[in-house]
Amino acid sequence: MGQCYGKNVAIGGGATAKRKHRIVGGCGRGGGGGGGAPGHHSSSATWPSPHPEGSASPLPAGSASPLPEGSASPLPAGLSPSPARSTPRRLFRRPFPPPSPAKHIRATLAKRLGAVKPAEGPIPEDAGPAAASAAAAAASAAAAATAAAATEAEEALDKNFGFGRGFAAKYEIGDLVGKGHFGRTCVAVVKNGETKGQIVAVKIIPKAKMTTAISIEDVRREVKILKALSGHKHLVKFYDACEDDLNVYIVMELCEGGELLDRILARGGRYNEEDAKATVIQILSVVAFCHLQGVVHRDLKPENFLFTSKDENATMKLIDFGLSDFIKPDERLNDIVGSAYYVAPEVLHRSYSMEADIWSIGVITYILLCGSRPFWARTESGVFRSVLRADPNYDDSPWPSVSAEAKDFVKRLLNKDYRKRMTAAQALAHPWLREEQRQIPLDMLVYKLIKQYLVATPLKRAALRALSKALSEDELLYLRSQFELLEPNKNGLISLENFRMALVRNYTQAMKASRVLDILNALEPLTYRRLDFEEFCAAAISPYQLEALERWEEMANTAFEHFEQEGNRVISVEELTQELNLAPSAHSIVEEWIRKTDGKLNFLGFTKFIHGVTMRYSNARKN
Repeated sequence: MGQCYGKNVAIGGGATAKRKHRIVGGCGRGGGGGGGAPGHHSSSATWPSPHPEGSASPLPAGSASPLPEGSASPLPAGLSPSPARSTPRRLFRRPFPPPSPAKHIRATLAKRLGAVKPAEGPIPEDAGPAAASAAAAAASAAAAATAAAATEAEEALDKNFGFGRGFAAKYEIGDLVGKGHFGRTCVAVVKNGETKGQIVAVKIIPKAKMTTAISIEDVRREVKILKALSGHKHLVKFYDACEDDLNVYIVMELCEGGELLDRILARGGRYNEEDAKATVIQILSVVAFCHLQGVVHRDLKPENFLFTSKDENATMKLIDFGLSDFIKPDERLNDIVGSAYYVAPEVLHRSYSMEADIWSIGVITYILLCGSRPFWARTESGVFRSVLRADPNYDDSPWPSVSAEAKDFVKRLLNKDYRKRMTAAQALAHPWLREEQRQIPLDMLVYKLIKQYLVATPLKRAALRALSKALSEDELLYLRSQFELLEPNKNGLISLENFRMALVRNYTQAMKASRVLDILNALEPLTYRRLDFEEFCAAAISPYQLEALERWEEMANTAFEHFEQEGNRVISVEELTQELNLAPSAHSIVEEWIRKTDGKLNFLGFTKFIHGVTMRYSNARKN
């Protein structure tokens, strides 16, 4: 979060609520993840809400849950928590009055700050002054002992980051841009070297605030991600990281054009479609880049996009990598992080991956097009329930005047089943955003799907080939762009080397940290075989994503006709159960998928078979 400011936001009854100071670009540590916006203006405009006006009720202090104490869990009854191992627990942010999306949970903040709660104990009612005094002294002594133990533990922490120690010699600190819980952001000027005179943003994080191993690791990882991710025009530039005995200094590009949020408010709460397109394209472009590198942002929202200048056509930059993490292909995370209005359902279910960022982009796009949030409630737990159970409103104004392509685009991002959402690269190929001159970036999903195809049974491959023959030109355009990025040989064939070189061409240090190249090990069979475009299409399609299309039923029927001609065969209940990796107890269900007349798959069996069976937590991080 890069800059700190206060806003008076109108709420019910004509009252005003002061927006808490926060740092644009930091990550709960505050201090600015990517530059600031000096001279930031205050706006009285608010987003319309589909609910009665009212302020958000606060979370009880000390609550370890993201829900208020005593409230029901937003998870459906009977849902087991994911066995995935958490990355260090992050700050979750509770909502404050519109238009701001979130605040920090006090309990988690206390964890990060290492706050110590004084020992408490009741004084007996019958006790006299002496007894009361003795009890108070005992409580005070216990508190002092606890504080001393905490101080001892803090002193044992290693707060040496290995960054350069010459900050004062290289930079001259200027005006304060923002201030947050964990630090502050200032403008600075480079004092010497080739960039002498350049104005930058410096995020200053006091080491005294780093009272836990988690808070120290947060700083290390944020700097590591900023260093590793480089070369994209919509990504805030990282320049330097320094430290001294008192502080850590993160030096970045200064973005002086303000937040995307403020531009939305300045336009009355929404964009027209053409301007919304231009904004969403920039967002998807940088997110597709991050995802290919194996970095999931986890806190995408309008406040985390800054403009380089106040010019209307200024470039937009993604900031705030404090909640971001490296993630391996097929890995799933389980710590609840982000901002309430933008959090994906699977994050609340504690099993998620890159698709959570896509949901957040869907929320941003919805806001850009209509000026309201798709999920809203007076409390954080209410927002969570809305995210899990409610559907966005596409009926009220201005949605009737929004194009069908734009509505389809938003719906395919805000699908509660993460498997059915488009990736960032696929979204850039959607008819709403499509431009012939713009290249679609390489998509890691293609690697994951081909990995599954290579280990599929012959019957499953035949079913996928039949499905690929039912694709329209819209779906083929994306697949064709991915095939061309792999640079097939003169015979139109690709092998393992094509997949390897495509990743190498997009390589950054982030790809190394997230071990993206490890997925090539699963593509080893392509060392000895080649794929042409027809088989590539069969291998690189997701039946789940296709099922989200309005024409899915027509597509499935066409695919089944091809399957009947080229791939359907006699199959027993036992063999089909084994193909789907189901237990023998599923025989009674599976037998309904086989025609009694000829022992082949019927239409229902075909659709079930191409989807297969997925183990929700099979790739989760283990304890």
